[in-house]
Amino acid sequence: MNDGGNGPLLAQPLRPPSAGRAAALVGLFLLGALVGLAGALVQAGWFPGGLLLALAGATGLFLGGAYATGSRGGAVAPAAGWIVAVVLLTTTRPEGDFLFGAGGGSYLFLLGGMALAVICATVGAGRQPRGGPARLGK
Repeated sequence: MNDGGNGPLLAQPLRPPSAGRAAALVGLFLLGALVGLAGALVQAGWFPGGLLLALAGATGLFLGGAYATGSRGGAVAPAAGWIVAVVLLTTTRPEGDFLFGAGGGSYLFLLGGMALAVICATVGAGRQPRGGPARLGK
């Protein structure tokens, strides 16, 4: 697969993202952390519905980021923010306080959210070849 006659896509040098794309990815990272915090609070408060609402919100953010930026990086940035926030919320404080209990809902939120992040980053809007809708190589 050639990209405008410059050789294979994988053989081209990596370029840093533009300032606008970098700002969008940082914003998506912070939004992912915020959604992780909100989901951690909601999933325990309204157990079956809150868990589904928290996971649906995270999935919407992951896929929305991928489609908004047109790349998988748009799904990875909020997923990374979500995972960092949720993992930091699982640690105990010196006083013994913690946000997550040892219940099944907390584990479903943690593992389900991580699985959804991987799924959305894998299936999300990846780079598509330019050109018409005809078969590739024609």
